[in-house]
Amino acid sequence: MANNGTYEQLKLENQLCFPLYACAKEVVRLYTPWLDPLGLTYTQYITLLVLWEKEKVSVKSLGETLWLDSGTLTPLLKKLEAKGLVTRTRSREDERSVEIGLTEEGRALREKAAEIPEKVGSCLNMPPEEAAALYSLLYKALGRLAEADEEARGASEGVK
Repeated sequence: MANNGTYEQLKLENQLCFPLYACAKEVVRLYTPWLDPLGLTYTQYITLLVLWEKEKVSVKSLGETLWLDSGTLTPLLKKLEAKGLVTRTRSREDERSVEIGLTEEGRALREKAAEIPEKVGSCLNMPPEEAAALYSLLYKALGRLAEADEEARGASEGVK
């Protein structure tokens, strides 16, 4: 018989990762009613957000911006290309690099998506100062996770 007092660190309520996971899942779910009519998933939507801002990016840069690996990004980009929203072309400067750009249809979708952030934001019902604090804390956490990942890679390379 387990002693519940001995394993406090294993209680779900003591896990920082759980409310982050649950909240992210629920926020993504909030997007569904507005993304479905556009024929987009949340991941396709955030990919288009980057392209609407930058017009053309390398696959590597896009993956870094969205925190997505190539195993996730490549099929995602193929689907967006099949929908006629993006183009994939080899870079003229570096043949190994693939650049992603918007098509006219991809640019036009921007207008249809323009009100989505406000609609989703209103569902959160959070005062602007709390939303700004949360935003700041989440990006701080992402930065620290990136640093920890770099340190872990450096340590594992030193072991080889």
